[in-house]
Amino acid sequence: MLLYWIWFSQLADLSVLQKHRLLERFRDPENIYYASAEALTERNLTDKQAKSLQQKDLVEAEQILIQCRRKGIGVFTLMDAAYPNRLRNTTDAPLVLYYNGILPDWDECPFIGIVGTRKASGYGLQVAHQMGSQIAAGGGMIVSGGAFGVDTAAMQGALDARKPCVGVLGCGVDVVYPSSNRRLFARVVEDGCLLSEYPPGTKPLHWHFPHRNRIISGICNGILVAEAPEKSGALITANLALEQGRDVFTVPGNINTASCAGSNQLLQEGAMAVFSGWDVLKEYESCYPGVVKMPQKDSVAPEQASGWKVAENTELPGKMQKNPEKDEKIPIDNERISTYSVLNNKQTALNEEEQAILALLTRHPQEPADIIARAQLPSGRVLSVLTVLTVKGLVLKHPGGRVSLK
Repeated sequence: MLLYWIWFSQLADLSVLQKHRLLERFRDPENIYYASAEALTERNLTDKQAKSLQQKDLVEAEQILIQCRRKGIGVFTLMDAAYPNRLRNTTDAPLVLYYNGILPDWDECPFIGIVGTRKASGYGLQVAHQMGSQIAAGGGMIVSGGAFGVDTAAMQGALDARKPCVGVLGCGVDVVYPSSNRRLFARVVEDGCLLSEYPPGTKPLHWHFPHRNRIISGICNGILVAEAPEKSGALITANLALEQGRDVFTVPGNINTASCAGSNQLLQEGAMAVFSGWDVLKEYESCYPGVVKMPQKDSVAPEQASGWKVAENTELPGKMQKNPEKDEKIPIDNERISTYSVLNNKQTALNEEEQAILALLTRHPQEPADIIARAQLPSGRVLSVLTVLTVKGLVLKHPGGRVSLK
């Protein structure tokens, strides 16, 4: 029953991986809801986690369902046919997804995620729009995060090609963030959809954004990094894509432009260089015969895109703005305070392993087991690095052994 899925997905103190393990044993959240305390404590849970599972109040879940019905928001679970198969097969797939708009057929065509910096150059915006337009016109489905810069340009490109697209948000699908994308989101839901693991009304908290990246890569066949600086959130998405067995594409950038340093580094590490939307689509031509085709021309001339305004303010979203209607830009690629970039100048003294582990952390406490699973390093090594980072003042340890950025 949907009510129990929402209840289970909203439980605090349990990671997504732990919830998956419980589902492997009990098969359904309703069975978990009615399981005895003794049966649950057998699953190697901490006292705090076991106590969380004893919170049997369904009021919050009922309120979420009421909001969804009132606002016309759809809900589906990990076990529903509407759930994307590619995402379902990832280790930390969301238990519940909310959407506004029209769900696509997840297996009908290649899904291509276009990601990049919020503080994009004119070149980056032009490239993102061009790729979004060409890939959509050639039979692909564009997926992006709906943020400033590259995300917005890519989605706009798909819409200008008169094709649907999918936006994966770090807030509720009824929350417009950034507020300047109100018209864009309204266009998206006409033929495509906005998707989120967060229930209606959820604010765009900073740690939501790196967390939602696994959904973008999870539903896609491949990820295209249009433009990204070093230690950008887009690189986290690219790394997640590699872990999930997805293809990674990159548009070569100006070697003297800082906002291209990260995407150019991906090329050095083996990402496929692309110069047009067809360079991406031709990789899937044999998998989707009759669907994928070489686009005849761009939907929008490049000079139209080059005049777009570049995001100017690069601060992380902390608390929701007092007046969300105001067009206040709060991008996330700020070197000094981004939760998935450099915390401060101390990081320049870290070795490669320390930087890699730090990049997996957010300000939201996580289980060390989750970090170990994503780091692809021996557990002892990861725990040792976390201790070093704690000593260096970059990581906080929380009750129950969880860790977060300081």
